Amino acid sequence: MNTNRRQFIGGAGALVATGALAAPAIAQAKPRVVVIGGGPGGATLAKYVARDSQGAIHVTLIEPLKEFVTCFHSNLYLGDFRPYDSITHNYSGLAKYGVTLVHEPAALINPQTKTVRLASHTTLPYDRLVVAPGIDIKFDSVPGYSEKASEVMPHAWKPGPQTQLLKKQLDSLEDGATIVMIAPPNPYRCPPGPYERVSMMAHVLKKKGHTKSRIIVLDPKPSFSKQALFSEGWEKYYPGMIEWQDPKMHGGIKGVDPSTMTVKTDLGEYKAQLVNVIPAQMAGKIARDAGLTNDSGWCPIKPESMQSAKDANIYVLGDASIAGDMPKSAFSANSQAKVAAMVIRGELTKSPTFPPRYTNTCWSMIETDDTVKVGGRYEPKDGKIAAVETFISKTGEDEDLRKQTQAENMGWYQGIIADIFA
Repeated sequence: MNTNRRQFIGGAGALVATGALAAPAIAQAKPRVVVIGGGPGGATLAKYVARDSQGAIHVTLIEPLKEFVTCFHSNLYLGDFRPYDSITHNYSGLAKYGVTLVHEPAALINPQTKTVRLASHTTLPYDRLVVAPGIDIKFDSVPGYSEKASEVMPHAWKPGPQTQLLKKQLDSLEDGATIVMIAPPNPYRCPPGPYERVSMMAHVLKKKGHTKSRIIVLDPKPSFSKQALFSEGWEKYYPGMIEWQDPKMHGGIKGVDPSTMTVKTDLGEYKAQLVNVIPAQMAGKIARDAGLTNDSGWCPIKPESMQSAKDANIYVLGDASIAGDMPKSAFSANSQAKVAAMVIRGELTKSPTFPPRYTNTCWSMIETDDTVKVGGRYEPKDGKIAAVETFISKTGEDEDLRKQTQAENMGWYQGIIADIFA
């Protein structure tokens, strides 16, 4: 790809009245939007800017992977409710909107020159840059844990090989096995995700006829998303199998030892056959290296637009951003991308824009045909993205309602995949 090529619109016109030829009229080059990260935030924005500008903006999407495995619904793969290929998608659908795909890593953002350097040392200039790198794992937030340790004790909080490894380990367990999950501290990707994962693990063990296996959740938090709903479901479907411990119970997580498959707390030491460690998280490295994060390790943004609070020419979407009351979820990233796409299109083509509105829903499957949800609507308010309406499933709901909620869950997945990639 020749990254220095400029596109021109022009030609000659006859000045019939005078019989003279006009000088060639050379239009300015198309404005350039470069997007780093092809997840629900980045891919959605690339599609919407390219589509809605009707070719007036040149859009480049930088994503090293040619296939995207969704973290959302990966728990359903773990629980045997989805095959792996059903959560795996490619980017071919974006080409019809004029999105240029670059399948290699972004190495460096230079805000001064408004360029992105690729791993191949190719340099891409931009007028607006969108950074949607997702999360990086803070391996050292759990003593004894490391990237190498994750090959034995998977985190599976980034989709792909880690998810497959966790699935393989789960399926190999014999009755009487102990699973220990170390849940993450706030903030982290997908607040109800670890607890849906516990439910799916329990579903698999129950389906295999396990009566002696148990799952111990060691949580650094005193409470978690949808706790009453999960607790109700675990007692109903998996009695005696799941034990959740808050910091007052375990006294603190002291570390893990992958060589002996043990987890140590102040309460005691657990020997396990499967250890799922979900450490603390932070914004992806490219955002941190570019100085887009603050002391929290996440990227502050302007709530009206998802524009970086650090650089007016850069927008940050999805899990890497500090999005106020919005959780770090695929639905959130997709919603944020549409707001940012509208603002960027308006800035670069002088087209109309509208007041920003954000939405989110997070579904969680507890057992077959028993799914719960939480979500809301959000608007910029008092310097942050604030919830203006929220909802959550209730304990004791009718079975038909829970079944309908699961149907919503599956329909949403198909809808958001089409919205991102088709």
